[in-house]
Amino acid sequence: MTRTDYRLFAALALSTLLHLLAVVPGLLPQAASPPPPPPPIQAELRPPPPVATVAPPPPLTLPEPAPQAAAPASKSLPATRRPPNAPQTWTQAVRQQLQKLDAAGQFYPTEAIARGLEGEVQVLLVIDENGQVAATRLEQGSGHAILDEAALRAARSLKSLPADAPRQTVLPIRFRLK
Repeated sequence: MTRTDYRLFAALALSTLLHLLAVVPGLLPQAASPPPPPPPIQAELRPPPPVATVAPPPPLTLPEPAPQAAAPASKSLPATRRPPNAPQTWTQAVRQQLQKLDAAGQFYPTEAIARGLEGEVQVLLVIDENGQVAATRLEQGSGHAILDEAALRAARSLKSLPADAPRQTVLPIRFRLK
């Protein structure tokens, strides 16, 4: 055999040996096997939660003023509607009246307390010239009908507001558990 034949034979032997090492397990030191693939992600589609449909607020209507009998010209309306021990501003009067309702247990519904409901309700008040609430309307609800109704009841119960009370205002009524 010639020198070229030896080289060819050596290359063939080396190639065969390398191929056998790849095929026969245990002859080559094994590298650390890769970690097993993570389990497939499982997803579940759920229907969206029901959306509470809120009806648009009813139109604000004012009651027709009752016709008043002609009053004698000598009588004049009192300069102030405020009793002597009344608060100084209309906001203090509102706060005081709502606190009286709360103290009597008529402000925060017991069912809402039992369910742990909290929220803020925006109520539009229309106040007449005598300081009485003439009309109310829900401007922004709390998301809980029971709180919205309680806020409207509380707003309608306001009486004898001072002369500085605006004729229309949006009153925020907050329900917070202590």
